[in-house]
Amino acid sequence: MPTPHLLRRVRRAFAAALLAASTAAPAAVIIVGPEESVTRIADAARLARDGDTVLIKPGTYRGDVAVWNQKSLEIRGLGTRPVLQADGRNAEGKAIWVFVNGQFKVDNIAFQGARVADGNGAGIRLEQGALEVRNCSFEDNQNGILTANFEDAELRVINSTFDKAPHDDLALHHLLYVGRIRHFVLEGSRLQRGYRGHLVKSRARVSEVRYNLLADGPEGAASYELEFPEAGTAVVTGNVIAQSAASSNPVIVGYGAEGAHWPVNRLLLSHNTLINKGIRPAWFVRAWNDKLPAGTEIVTRNNLTVGFGVFTLLLPGDHRGNYMLPPGAIDPDKLELAPAPDSWLRGRLSRAETLGGTELAPRAEFAFPAGTQPLSQPPVWTPGAFQGSGVAITRPAER
Repeated sequence: MPTPHLLRRVRRAFAAALLAASTAAPAAVIIVGPEESVTRIADAARLARDGDTVLIKPGTYRGDVAVWNQKSLEIRGLGTRPVLQADGRNAEGKAIWVFVNGQFKVDNIAFQGARVADGNGAGIRLEQGALEVRNCSFEDNQNGILTANFEDAELRVINSTFDKAPHDDLALHHLLYVGRIRHFVLEGSRLQRGYRGHLVKSRARVSEVRYNLLADGPEGAASYELEFPEAGTAVVTGNVIAQSAASSNPVIVGYGAEGAHWPVNRLLLSHNTLINKGIRPAWFVRAWNDKLPAGTEIVTRNNLTVGFGVFTLLLPGDHRGNYMLPPGAIDPDKLELAPAPDSWLRGRLSRAETLGGTELAPRAEFAFPAGTQPLSQPPVWTPGAFQGSGVAITRPAER
């Protein structure tokens, strides 16, 4: 039986909890705009409390950089996407926006022109916590998004665009650079016009890259299109990944160039379309076998390569259902992303299996200009990222 003293302590603790709940301030909505009481995003960042929502009206916000210290917050652009132009300013010498350590959601914001002295200026810098970015655009930043190396952090990037790395020969600028974090997801996004750096570089424990258009384009000169330098678990499904003729690097997808930082190392590639636009042979996927531990798992299923190069010939692992087409058979620069309707490749494959709890068959396809459209599971499959025409994909309204 509880003692009277213990019962009194329980009653006091319960009463204190009720009082705290009754006096907690309700979540607020802070509206930012030229004609609102809060005209600057930096002021909203200081005013916002945990659980609040910040809504930003359309317009160009120049030099309006901010540090977000909340533990939970949602930030959304209203209507036409608000533009954050760095204009020579930065937060903490790092980025236009810095998220310190919390649960954050960012939707419908444009980040442009981030520059800092050390060359690592970002549209968004994630330090710790979890960040979800949706329907955003990143253009002309030293890094679109850059994370720190906290191994409990998480980043999700959905239906967003990254474009136009600075032409700087003194530094490597990546459109999206993920550090040593727990989990990274990239889905329904388009990345193009890199320069010397990568389109996507991830050091995460688990990276999921699905249904994206990673195509550098005729104006691009990126190095890798997709790299996992420290291995880890990388699931790459349903993407179009295209290297421009101007790239200085023959490797399109790289895995383990710096060895393996994580205890589990798996590279799973299924239903991707890998394209070399140049005349130099490409290394469509390279794994650094001499640097990877015994037991590293590499599996490819139902991928399609286009252009000159090698794929599974120099790639260890388990490979099935992969096919190749000659140069020019698919041209992402014209948004031609799938074999012709009468192609001999149509319907040649069975559905890719589930492997170790990871489904290898795609459930969606990239939708232009950014996003995804659901994929009805066909009775027979075609190699590559698209089961339909793959031409000028569904066009959502511009935001």
